[in-house]
Amino acid sequence: MLFDFSTAFNTIQLGLLRKNLELSGVDYQPVPLDSGLPHWPPALGDAGFVLTFPAWIDSIWVSSQLNAAVCWRGSVKRFTFLNYRHFYRAMSPSVPLQEMIRAIRSARTQCEERGVIQRECAAIRAQFRQTDNGGRSHNLAKLLYVHMLGYPAHFGQMECVRMIGSSRYSEKRVGYLGAMMLLDEKQDASLLITNSIKNDLSHSNQHVQSLALCTLACMGSAEMCRDLAPEINRLLRSSNSYIKKKAALCAVHIVRKVQDLGELFVPSAHSLLSEKNHGVLHGTVVLITELCERSPEALERFRKTVPDLVQIMKGLVISGYSPDHDVAGVSDPFLQVRILRLLRILGRNNEAASDAMNDLLAQVATNTDSTKTVGNAVLYETVLTVLDIKSESGLRVLAVNILGRFLLNNDRNIRYIAMTSLQKIVATDHNAVQRHRGTIVDCLKDQDASVKRRALELSLALVSASNIRSMMKELLIFLSSSPPELRAQAASGIFNAAERYAPSQRWHIDTILHVLTTAGGDVRDETVPNLIQLITNTSELHCYTVHKLYRALLTDISQQPLVQVACWCIGEYGDLLLKGECQETEAVQVTEDDVLDALEIVLQSHMSTPTTRGFALTATMKLSTRITDNVDRIRSIVSIYGSCIDVELQQRAVEYNALFKKYDHMRAAVLERMPVIQKNSLGQTNGEVSEEAIKETQLAKVRQDETPQQPAGQVCDLLDLLGGSQEPLQPSSLLGDPALIQPTTALTSAGGDLLDLLGGLEPTPLTPAPTVTVYEKNGVTLTLSCEQQSDAGLTITLTASNSTDSDISSFTLQAAVPK
Repeated sequence: MLFDFSTAFNTIQLGLLRKNLELSGVDYQPVPLDSGLPHWPPALGDAGFVLTFPAWIDSIWVSSQLNAAVCWRGSVKRFTFLNYRHFYRAMSPSVPLQEMIRAIRSARTQCEERGVIQRECAAIRAQFRQTDNGGRSHNLAKLLYVHMLGYPAHFGQMECVRMIGSSRYSEKRVGYLGAMMLLDEKQDASLLITNSIKNDLSHSNQHVQSLALCTLACMGSAEMCRDLAPEINRLLRSSNSYIKKKAALCAVHIVRKVQDLGELFVPSAHSLLSEKNHGVLHGTVVLITELCERSPEALERFRKTVPDLVQIMKGLVISGYSPDHDVAGVSDPFLQVRILRLLRILGRNNEAASDAMNDLLAQVATNTDSTKTVGNAVLYETVLTVLDIKSESGLRVLAVNILGRFLLNNDRNIRYIAMTSLQKIVATDHNAVQRHRGTIVDCLKDQDASVKRRALELSLALVSASNIRSMMKELLIFLSSSPPELRAQAASGIFNAAERYAPSQRWHIDTILHVLTTAGGDVRDETVPNLIQLITNTSELHCYTVHKLYRALLTDISQQPLVQVACWCIGEYGDLLLKGECQETEAVQVTEDDVLDALEIVLQSHMSTPTTRGFALTATMKLSTRITDNVDRIRSIVSIYGSCIDVELQQRAVEYNALFKKYDHMRAAVLERMPVIQKNSLGQTNGEVSEEAIKETQLAKVRQDETPQQPAGQVCDLLDLLGGSQEPLQPSSLLGDPALIQPTTALTSAGGDLLDLLGGLEPTPLTPAPTVTVYEKNGVTLTLSCEQQSDAGLTITLTASNSTDSDISSFTLQAAVPK
């Protein structure tokens, strides 16, 4: 009878094996074994249990020896071997690892998989509790597979500790594997294996020693490393190359965990450089690299080994074919890469070490095959070493040319790392990188987004005064087809490059307008005020700019920054637009109604933001002083927005209506052209502060600190809010007769430099302020008296007196103080 009981049974009635089923989480109901069925084998008795299945299967009997029989509609049948395997796979606690993996993989649902794993884990727990268990390694191997699937397996930690102490290699091997997977340095159970590892490090079998070394290198804590470091140092001097290789890698872990123990391995690492075994050399180079990165003393000591490393590297480069170490025609590329990294550390900021390795690096760069990925890996490490040490100029050019060849490679990963490396050296080797500008620009057309981003960054870094026109042409083409995530970066880079290297003001304006037309929605918020500032500073291009922006406004109003600048220019220079006389561009006759229609479209468009509508409303209002026939239309447009839902727009409309009604005589003066906008003191451009501006500011501050402080001058603040002045305070002569004003002493805050924005001003003791007559004319005298309330507070009393015989009416006093 061929039937899989792992999916068929629904009730288990338990006899002898009740405990195991109970641990597996299976529901059961024990009943007496007196069902009247004929027994097979005859003396079954209490040594069996009954499983009840659907109606067509009456019951099944299983003895303690797993002999079985089934009663099928009243007739007893004996199990075939296949039936026995199915039942064995479903119910036996000693399922082989291969059978368990097969059962888990055959599970159709996650719930079924969890059920199989729960039953197996229950059986494994039961086996762990038994003192005489011959299948411990078998059970732990199954538990490790369960752990790899992501299920909890922490209950096997102590079993790992017990198996590590076993004398059998098969159990010790699985125990160490379990320790590396189930234990870490944060768990107390890891401390229990320290003594076992120490004993196994002195074992006569090299494979047992290897297990202990690998475990310590994988999960050794700082305490374990301190206890076992002498043993590792002893194994570094072993005569067995297999053990020395493992010990070197274990020493690397110890140095990373406990940096103070690095000095212990320095002599051994130095002696291991004479080894011929490539595995030992590889581990030694990694160990020396870790020592040099963490200890300046070790770095100076190992710089003396540069000639030895050069000889080892030359032997690898010029050696013939070696079947043991050859990879795609390159002799041991892994060891070559490690040696090059170590040479990079040893030659950094050291002339002597760099000179000793220059010839070797040139030889590696010229003799390594670049048609294979393995050769490219060695060449890339060579390039990084050349660029990081104090190498010769010719060697650096050779390194840049290698990166240029990488840019032509079909592998995108190689192109990406080449551009990443060129980005780091473009500032120091600008001319060498410029030779590969065409290849870099071609990478802007790559389909990979990461390669595009790197190519964009590198292209922006290559822009200079000599190639600004050609590079900007390529960048603008890229901007028109770039992905959305790169447009903001491309637009910002174009703005910065245009501002630094623009050949003319007109070219600068045209470039920015082109960017706004192409990617106006992706530019930064600072672009609009910066472009407005540029336009105001070029008075000779006002007519050209307003005509070009007007045409752009009629073409597309979806790019909000462009619309804002266009509205501002129309409002400021609308009279130039209406004249239609422009030498720089084709003359276009524009009427007042055309201009107002364009602004009304912006005001009414659903694409316009509140900020854009504010620009358009202000432009409409400013046109009221630049045109003569449509003032009433402008007044009606402005009045409509007096009840706008947007508070800012409503406030502007109400203020503009007041200009029409109450202050019409002031409207022309209020709405006159804006003056030239100057840059701020830090040279801020596109929201960024240039390095030159920062250096100039710092230099000015240093000069201010070195220069003795001068008097405040003729015009100074009465209260000297900035503090730090040690000269008598002189009020302004505009307030009254200078001859009647007495000198006063400056007040400084108790905080000293708290308000000292310029720096370098020493705090001075507080002195009481006298009474000051600030105004005396036509019989009216104004006197200020100061009274200090606290270190940070001052009360000023103003006294006004009338010395004439008549009363004074409508007396108004206005005082101006700094914010």
